[in-house]
Amino acid sequence: MVGKLTLADMCGRAVRGSLARPMPIGRAVAALGFVQADPIRAPARAQDLILRHRVAGYRAGDLERRFPRLALEEDFLYAYGFMPGETWRLLHPRHDAASADGRHVPTGLAAEVLTHVREHGATHPAELADRFGKDRAVNGWGGFSKATTRALQSLHYHGLLRVARRRDGIRIYEAAQPHPEPLAPAERLRRLVSLVIRILAPVPDTSLSATFALFGRGAPGLGRWRDAVQELLQSGELASGELDGVRYLWPAVMRTADGTDAPREVRFLAPFDPIVWNRRRFEHLWGWPYRFEAYTKTPKRRFGYYAMPLSWGDAVIGWVNVTTPEGRLDVAAGFAVSRPKDRAFQRGFDAEVARMAAFLARDAA
Repeated sequence: MVGKLTLADMCGRAVRGSLARPMPIGRAVAALGFVQADPIRAPARAQDLILRHRVAGYRAGDLERRFPRLALEEDFLYAYGFMPGETWRLLHPRHDAASADGRHVPTGLAAEVLTHVREHGATHPAELADRFGKDRAVNGWGGFSKATTRALQSLHYHGLLRVARRRDGIRIYEAAQPHPEPLAPAERLRRLVSLVIRILAPVPDTSLSATFALFGRGAPGLGRWRDAVQELLQSGELASGELDGVRYLWPAVMRTADGTDAPREVRFLAPFDPIVWNRRRFEHLWGWPYRFEAYTKTPKRRFGYYAMPLSWGDAVIGWVNVTTPEGRLDVAAGFAVSRPKDRAFQRGFDAEVARMAAFLARDAA
């Protein structure tokens, strides 16, 4: 237990603790532990916007282009995204609540799809629709998807298929290798809890229940996450402290601000970047309620369709909407209070616009 914290200390941990020195893409994903994905391209997919701050020379689409060579996986943690094999192995085997012994055994169309992929290798969903028909089934959002697509998603979720690569953003599936002997349940829980706290650190412990609920029923035992937190605190692997009566948790080895001034740098962050993912923490640390409004009706939007939080040093002071009308980069900024008037901010803003243009150039080529 660290004790009472200052706002500056916590902002520094949130920003500088998440942004290490830029590194190769595979190492960056391993260091993060998980990179959330999102298909909206406004101006680029979330995974690319997250990695551009953490990978030297990163260009939009690099993760998809290099994915087959990186030994990474796509899967669902508390959201869908990309992860190193170490994270992926913690998720499997997933518990099947519909099975008496918790082991998932596909039947019907799913069993046929699995046999087809095992026999034919990497498979595009369209091939399955041609082979098995285009019947539709209710998807997880209450709409309809092809039954073969739903079968692929179920087989992937339960670790029987994996994503081999993408073609124009569409997942190409192949059979997954048999999973190694799973960890003991208590150890698996401890590592999952430690991983989530590391990704989102420093995280309010009051946010963890909702975060772990997003895992669904495929990870039994997460209801005991408080026991795991206590064990990690007692072992010294986690540290904690209070700010305004809120207890925060973070890895004991996490990079801190060390009392130094934050680098005077402007960054446009993805709405799903770990720095801003926890909206409760966001409002507590930076004093204003950022919202992701892509699914909000236009008249009710305050920030914009795909507003990206704007950080200045260790503070998140506003947002930008980045668009490319007729191939021209346009950046519109809004501020929670007022726009900084010092020249250093304007230089930093202009530099970030230039970095964004270079980042988008490869994807447009």
